[in-house]
This record gives sequence, C-alpha cells and structure tokens, in this order.
Amino acid sequence: MPLRFSMLHKPLQTLLVHLRSLKVRLALIGTLALAAGIGLSTALLMQRAERDTLQLAQVHQLEQAVHSARLLGVRLRDAHRALADALPQLNGPLIDDFSALQAFGATNPVLRGLFDSIFVVGGDGRLNLLWDDKGPRSPRTDLSDRPYFQVAMTEGRATVSDLFVGRVNSEPMVALAQPLVVQGRPVAVLVGGLMLLRRDIASVFTDASMDGQDPQIVVITDATGRILSHPQQGLVGAPLSAEPRMLQALARWRALGQPMWSSGQELGGSHGLAAVAGVPGADWLVWTWRDKTAVLAPLLAGRTQAMLAALVLLVLMGVGLLAIMARTLRPLALLQARAHRLFDAQRSTQDDWPAAQGEIGDLARVLRHVAAEKAQLETFTAQVIQRLQSVMAAAPVGICFTRKRRFELVSAEFCRLMGRGESLLLGQETHIIYASSEEFEALGPSVAAAFQAGRQFDAELRFRRGDGSCFTGRLRGQPVDAASSEAGTIWSLSDVTEDVAAREALQWAAAHDALTGLANRKALEQRLTRVFDLLPRPLPAALLLLDLDRFKPVNDVHGHAAGDAVLCAVATAIQACARSTDMAVRLGGDEFAVVLEHCRAEVALRIAEEIRAAISSLCVPWNGRSLQVGASVGVALLDDHVASPAAWLAAADKACYAAKACGRNQVQAVGDMSIETDTLEAEHAIS
Repeated sequence: MPLRFSMLHKPLQTLLVHLRSLKVRLALIGTLALAAGIGLSTALLMQRAERDTLQLAQVHQLEQAVHSARLLGVRLRDAHRALADALPQLNGPLIDDFSALQAFGATNPVLRGLFDSIFVVGGDGRLNLLWDDKGPRSPRTDLSDRPYFQVAMTEGRATVSDLFVGRVNSEPMVALAQPLVVQGRPVAVLVGGLMLLRRDIASVFTDASMDGQDPQIVVITDATGRILSHPQQGLVGAPLSAEPRMLQALARWRALGQPMWSSGQELGGSHGLAAVAGVPGADWLVWTWRDKTAVLAPLLAGRTQAMLAALVLLVLMGVGLLAIMARTLRPLALLQARAHRLFDAQRSTQDDWPAAQGEIGDLARVLRHVAAEKAQLETFTAQVIQRLQSVMAAAPVGICFTRKRRFELVSAEFCRLMGRGESLLLGQETHIIYASSEEFEALGPSVAAAFQAGRQFDAELRFRRGDGSCFTGRLRGQPVDAASSEAGTIWSLSDVTEDVAAREALQWAAAHDALTGLANRKALEQRLTRVFDLLPRPLPAALLLLDLDRFKPVNDVHGHAAGDAVLCAVATAIQACARSTDMAVRLGGDEFAVVLEHCRAEVALRIAEEIRAAISSLCVPWNGRSLQVGASVGVALLDDHVASPAAWLAAADKACYAAKACGRNQVQAVGDMSIETDTLEAEHAIS
C-alpha cells in the first residue's frame, strides 16, 4: 500500500499544480460552460426538430402523392394523345385487313415503344390485330364484354381500364382505349396495353425500392382498391388491404368516403406517414407511405453523432486552449502560405518550405512529397492522354468516352458519323445522338445487365445526326471499371445501315418468289409445319393447290415475258380473293397454293371458286392481244386423317389432278368437302 500510494502521489501532485494555473482553470471553466450550453441547446433543438421533421415529412408525403398522380395523369394523357395521333392512319375498310393493320403497327414504332402491346378491336369486339413482344398476329379473340371497349364504342370517348387479366397472355394489365370514329360513329377501338408485371408504373416518378424493404413505398391502385403497381410484384392485382403498412391509411380513406381528390389527402397513422391522391383522367389512386421511425432515424443518428462530435470538440478545444498558449504559430502560418502555392506551376515543388520541428515539420515534409508526386502524375497523365488521342484518331470506328451520361472524349471518326463537331458533343448529354428518347431510356437497363454479367454491350440502334438524318449503327460498350459505374464507359460506333438493309433483303428473298412477290415453297413448308405443330387448335383448315390451264401456249406463242405478266396477274387475283390471314404461294412454274387456317369446308370451297373465277376472267393485254388462262383448283381439308404436311400437300395435288381430269377450269375437293358446282356458282353470284 505505501508503495502504490507513492506511485499515485506524484501524478496527483502534478495535476494539482497544473490546476492552480490560471490558463488551465480558464480553459476548464470555458470547456464546462460550452458543454452545458451545447447539451441544453441540443435537447431543445432535437425536441422541436423531431416535431418539425414529422410535419415536413407528412407534407412531403402529400406533395409526393399529388406530384406522382399528376405526372401519371400527364403520362396517361400523352399516351392517349399518341393513340389519337395514330388513328388517322386507320379507316373503316382497313379494320379487318390484317396486312394493312400489320403495316399500321410497323409504321408506329412510338406506340410499340410506349405500350407493351397494341391491339385493334373491330366494332364486333373481335381482336383483329395484337402486336406485342411476340410480334403481330390476329387471334380474333372476342373482347366485346370488356368495359373499356363498351365505353369507347357506346360513348365514343377515350377511356382507361381498371386492372384485368389479358385473355391472350393471361397477365394482369391495364388498357388505354381510343375509339375510331367514322362519320360520327365509332367503328373500332385502338388500344394500348400495359403489362403490370413487366413494368413498375410508380418507378417512373419515385425512387421506391423494388424489393419492398425500403421504408418509403409508393403504391398505385384503381378505384376499387386493387393494386396496379407495388414494389413487390407479387402484390400486383391484390387488394390494398393485403399491404399491412397501408391498413390504417386505407381505413381512414374509407371513413372519408373514398375520395378521389387530385389535391390529395393526408392519412397519417400511429406508425407511418401516408397520403393519397387521385390521378387526373383515370380512376386511379397514388398512395405513399413512410415509416415514422425511418423518418426520425437520420435525426436520431445525427443527434448521437452530434453529441460525440461535441464531446470530441470539447476535448480538443480544452487541449487547444492550452496548446495555443504554449506554442508558437509562426511555422504553421508559413506552412499555410506555402500550401496555398502548392498548385503554382511556376514554382519548384521543393522550394520555400518552412523549417520546423514536430507535427508542423512532418506536415511540411508530407506536403512537399505530395507536390512532387502530383507533378509526376500530371506529366504521366498528359502522356497517356496524348497516346489515347493518337489511337482514337487512327481507329476506323467512332470512339467516345462517357461518364454520368455525358460525353467527355470523342474521336474524329465519331464526330464525322454524328455530323457534329467536337465542341458540340463534349459536355453534352448522350441522349442527343439517339433517334428516339424511348430507345435511349430502354438502353440503360440493357447496358447495366450486360455489364453486370461481365459481357460487353453490343447492339444495333438508330442514331440521329446533327442535320436530323438517321442511320443504323452498331454500338459496343465496355466499362472502364466494372466495379465502379463512376469510372465511365468506353464506346465504339460504326455505321451498319447498308449491312442491315442487305440482311433484310436476303431474309425477304429467302421466303418469297422473286417474280410475283408471293411466298415460295420453302415458306409454304414452314407454314404447314407450324400448322401441324399447333394441332388440334388450328382446325379446321384447308389447302388449295392451283395449276393454270392453257398457260403453256402463252409461253410458246408469246414468249416468257408474256408468261411472266400472266403469272403476276394471277398472283394479284389470288391475293385479292384470299383473306388477310391466308398465305398465297407460288410453288414454281404455273403452280400456286393457298393455305386457309381456321377455315370451314364451305368457306374454303367458296374461296377456291372465287379464285378460279377471278383467274378465268383475267384478260392480260399483250402486243394488241388479250391473254387468258384458266385454273384447275384442288381443295384438301385438314382433319384427323391427314398424317403430315407432305400428306396434306399430296391430297391437294390429287384433287388438282382430278380437276384437270374432269375437264379443267374447275374446283375439285377430297374427303367430305364436295359441294355441287351449281350451288357454288349460286353462292358466288349472290356474294
């Protein structure tokens, strides 16, 4: 004990000596007073800050709900306007013409980019055109019972549907319907569909977490309370009561009479801050909710950090008060002055540093070393940039470097491809070079997915030059640092417009007859195989095989050019009689075929008779004479007894030979399809 007391006695005696010093007592009193003031002020400010934070957060929730609802209303209005702008391209006679509708869809890429699916519904409620990610088709589904179709046809106005499950794709979706009005009467409806499991409507306007764990959520529902958009896709289509965080807000909204005010309504609860606002132009609601604990978490964390910082500050200030009285600040002032000249390129990095001991001396040496390293780095960087510019200038493709969606470096070839000078590209946002904003916005997720998978991005896109003209380019991209998106991306671009056109021409030529433009034998075989792959759903179906009568004398007497003219006229007559969904084929020579899917026997025979009559009535003028031919038509129905495409084609060929054998220029059928010729002629005369 005496030894331990003697060991503690000397430090205590030293501390008492220091406490007798005026500078120590002043520093201690100042530090304690500052601590008391900081503690009291912090308690009062935190109490008020929590109250004000919750009030501001509730106002923000309401503003966010109203803002999101208005933006969604604007988006819906723009989508309706896009549909309305496309309507003039349609007219009554085109509604049942699938080829014309397919051309309409192909010439409206904006609609296909704006919606997940585009479909045209005739006045009878039949789905004549469906264009989605599987391409164009005509399922002929009956949509006459859909409320949005009934409103559009009976009231002649645009409408937005509630949530429903699509009959073709069996996915939850909503639809925007725009009626086609001819002479004051709706005759069809143009509809844009949004697949709710493929896109999150709320993500367009908010930063809601897609995993549903973020304390801030944004939910969109229809007027019945069914969820159209939710961070958790599994809740899409469910009632809002399935979201436990929204139960209090839902109860208050119902107690208020389920208002649809576009000005919004605060629906704060005991655990969260909630608000709801109606979407202008649609019976939809935007709901926002945020956990109160999450709102106050930054404030509480800030209070803890502030207290720790205040404690550290008090200690430092106490020590600093003593240090200021004991040390001279002149070496520090000299070091400060030299540090201000650290980036002065006219001065040597080793001159004018103050000679000092201790921390100031160490800092001076560190800064001198940093200055030397900086000079070496600048020299190296200049060399690298010079070499990079030489590589870019020699490259045969356009090269650019982007960061945060802005151009930071472009090559001469890139400027030439885009028709813009370097000064017009550097610093500009990258979207200016793309042909459409929709294609640019869709590019981001694709690029991110490729980079995350460790692959180079490679795609063919449409670009717009400075003069407004467009071209197809092949764009390749590679991140500078795969672990950091802030490092930027290197892109290469080449013009592949001619390559794309040549590829498309080859694809068309591979499936079509060069003389008549009809499908060729290869395309017919693929179509027949597809029909058999889908059995038994395509039943009934029929196959027509035509062989021209008196065609050989045309070639022998008038030449092959005359024969080609007759073949082209025959192809036109066949297409005029066939339905828009049918496939007309030239097999070779003077043989033709027509595939009739979803066609009953009596309809197939009527079409065959119409084709025969149309060919027989052709008069092709040639060197002052009229060239005429006939057609022997064989009809084969697809039924359970047809074993393969080859057997089906053989049956049609057999029927065609039977027509030849019975005197030519007539229709013969196999199986139970035979109908008396007089009956067919009577039906043809009536039609």
